[in-house]
Amino acid sequence: MLTGDIRNQVDQIWNAFWSGGVSNPLSVIEQITYLLFIKRLDDLHTLEENKAVNLGIPMDRRVFPDGKDDQGRDWSDLRWSRFKNFEARAMMDVVAERVFPFLRQLGEEGSSYGAHMRDARLGFSNAALLARAVDLLDKIPMDDRDTKGDLYEYMLGKIASAGQNGQFRTPRHIIKLMVEMTQPTAQDVICDPAAGTCGFLVAAGEYLRQHHPALFRDEKLRQHFHTGLFHGFDFDPTMLRIASMNMVLHGVENPDISYRDSLAQEHDADAGRYSLILANPPFAGSLDYEQTAKDLQQIVKTKKTELLFLALFLRLLKTGGRAAVIVPDGVLFGSSTAHKTLRELLVEKHKLEAVLKLPSGVFRPYAGVSTAILFFTKTGVGGTDHVWFYDLHADGFSLDDKRADLLPPEKQGPTPHAPLDDGEHAKNNLPDALARWFARDGAERANPRTAQSFCVPKADIAATGTYDLSLNRYKQVEHEAITHESPAAIMAELRALEAEISQGLSKLEAMLG
Repeated sequence: MLTGDIRNQVDQIWNAFWSGGVSNPLSVIEQITYLLFIKRLDDLHTLEENKAVNLGIPMDRRVFPDGKDDQGRDWSDLRWSRFKNFEARAMMDVVAERVFPFLRQLGEEGSSYGAHMRDARLGFSNAALLARAVDLLDKIPMDDRDTKGDLYEYMLGKIASAGQNGQFRTPRHIIKLMVEMTQPTAQDVICDPAAGTCGFLVAAGEYLRQHHPALFRDEKLRQHFHTGLFHGFDFDPTMLRIASMNMVLHGVENPDISYRDSLAQEHDADAGRYSLILANPPFAGSLDYEQTAKDLQQIVKTKKTELLFLALFLRLLKTGGRAAVIVPDGVLFGSSTAHKTLRELLVEKHKLEAVLKLPSGVFRPYAGVSTAILFFTKTGVGGTDHVWFYDLHADGFSLDDKRADLLPPEKQGPTPHAPLDDGEHAKNNLPDALARWFARDGAERANPRTAQSFCVPKADIAATGTYDLSLNRYKQVEHEAITHESPAAIMAELRALEAEISQGLSKLEAMLG
């Protein structure tokens, strides 16, 4: 949890960049990311130095070379702990002319720290701004993992609050709800094929630290956590740098955060590799057939990105693997052949678990689209029994562009630190949704379809003929629910109504002579 003092320091850094001419929020966080990478390199080097001194052995891994470069300048000048004491102009010369080329060199050599630094450039020429930013970042306590992670999350939050590039950030409390509902394990292999800032992967890592702390006492599981558990793909180099730093600051040493155009590249290498997918992919567009991976077109013939991503998830998941993904409402009830085919595939060939409807204001101020979260398991042999529906009315924040807090922090999110009373539930449905999710195979089966949550048998979904998954399809009084008997019941009602109309017309004719 960030203290008010640390938040104020972060705000000062942010304001310093803005007043120094770096006005794009994404550029600000990118430049801060560079500086944090540079500081981390020095921390890693210092750690190796201390280990060598304590054990009385030579340094095993050097980040910075020993001695002087080919121009006779000390390599040690590239270290944060040294150049932070330089005068502003000298600091600018070292950072711009020596540190950044060194970062790019690390990237070309394939270093784990430099993998996303191949194109790193200092994005401003104001020496006073650099000195100010270095001074402010140096004052923030970065020894504690929680502080480092919260610090970076707070900075990332400023991207969304600035109203630009908000598509890269799914609200943190929605991410946490999805993670709590899918319950990641230490043996999982988790993927987000549209990773953005890696919010889903960060949340999954924090869940494991909280619920499975013993994994860090098992060498094999600890190694898996740091190198094999987390996989995030994006095709924006800036996002990859930010995402990689986000994971590092949350204590994941070497995650797989890599460049990939997920819908364009074939997936033979990692088909069936992942046991859990958490994602909020971009879904406001379409691609030409020629630009789309052929293996996805074999699952569903479409140009719609939201449908292609669902096909991608099925392709990447191993049998028994599960997914929690955000989709636009159109996926649930769209009438095209591709929409119907994909819904039928989820219901008949795999196990569709749940549809959780989100309020349309969740992604404001930058989008007001209606969305839902789909939960499903890849089986290849069916398994859908009942599908659980939940209509989320409130997420703890106002649903207008301001997204103001409706409750204090300790009563926010899916697992609040303080219990909610009945009135507060109306402002934050997330704890209720989480509790009811775990009762979906029990008490939830008895709920009427007018309730906030209820279950629909697979047969009722299949009976629509289009496998419609729209919540509104089923939020009707029970006798109007779509069942095998409904057509006959509806016809009987129509015949009775027809008879009443006929009698009324006869009486009217008699009155008129």
